[in-house]
Amino acid sequence: MPSKEDSRKKTESGGVLRRRTLFLQTMRKKTFESGYFTTAEIAEEEHLPRSTAQDWINRLVNEGCIFVKEEQHGRSPARYAARSALPKTTCRRIFTTAADGYAEIFHECMSSGCAGFCEFHHRRAGGAAVSVSRDGLIFRETAKLSTGDREGDGEYPLSLDRAAVGLSSVRLEGDEIVQTIRSIYGGAAYSLSSMMGEAKGVGGVEITAGDGFVTGKVRTKALVPVTIGVDDTDRKGCGGATFALANALFKYLTESHTAIGIRHQVAALCPDIPEMTAGNSCSFLELAVPKENMPVLSQMVCRFVDDESVSENWGVAVMTGIFVPGKMEALAAKIRRERVSSEEVREAARACGVEVFGKRGIIGAAAAVALKNQPQEVLLDAAAEMEKDSRRDAGNQ
Repeated sequence: MPSKEDSRKKTESGGVLRRRTLFLQTMRKKTFESGYFTTAEIAEEEHLPRSTAQDWINRLVNEGCIFVKEEQHGRSPARYAARSALPKTTCRRIFTTAADGYAEIFHECMSSGCAGFCEFHHRRAGGAAVSVSRDGLIFRETAKLSTGDREGDGEYPLSLDRAAVGLSSVRLEGDEIVQTIRSIYGGAAYSLSSMMGEAKGVGGVEITAGDGFVTGKVRTKALVPVTIGVDDTDRKGCGGATFALANALFKYLTESHTAIGIRHQVAALCPDIPEMTAGNSCSFLELAVPKENMPVLSQMVCRFVDDESVSENWGVAVMTGIFVPGKMEALAAKIRRERVSSEEVREAARACGVEVFGKRGIIGAAAAVALKNQPQEVLLDAAAEMEKDSRRDAGNQ
């Protein structure tokens, strides 16, 4: 039978465990809302002397339940954050491109369910996004860059009565893109405050919370949107395949850290060209390229294609920008219907600032880059009518 002393110790132990649980709940709540907490905040929340709050913080740091996020420096107090059994982040990478007054935002996720959730709610929230889509584990949106020098300029209202999270504004600050994302409390807010900052490519997340909403300013590097078209790398009776070479080029550019790969696509061209091989398809790569790598990109691409092609007629086209110039779209539509000369392609490319390299293959390569914003069913059916890209019009409303 337990003694009175044993019973007293058990009661004290139970009280300590309850207090420990309450402290951890408060610390996790503060971490969720702000990304960190201080000793003074815990003391105020729990109505305790700072020395007692610090004793509990030290104890929980030693137990591994919380950790020091920033050491004390000067008058700035130490910042702490609560650990969790939840995954550090489901956001693998977040990166952005900017051109011609617009930005494209890419969230590469570890979960198709999470990517689908973001796609649904960002579209439903409205706000700054002029288009929202998803390709597998990559959720992407296009937004017009906000103008104005003051904080809050160019912010768009969000329908957070209908959606959990949305994009309020996108600004270009120096060489960084700053997204303002707003969410209601819950899973979306947890992702914004505790996960997005851990994603590769994110330079920082500034969190504020209040009135039932969490707002985050997410900083990423402004990369250059580049599309590379490739064609005529195979030859009848000699093997080779343009799609395979393009896929290898995609891997080469991403693994060498020259670019972040977004996607590789195949597109169909006019089937009535006598010298074509198989179904007369071309390929394009969509990339996000750091500005410092742009001077060497075309040279790297051409060297790789020249080395790997089994045809001397290979062609490469390199186009920068989010939108396709109208003259290039018209050229692509014509190439999908009938024979077009290399001279006509070079003239159109020069007028639109598109670089072309190589021989006869520049015809299909130019068509490939001009098809980059077309849906899958149009890409693979040369007889299908090309669709108008409505994003620029949406951004001007």
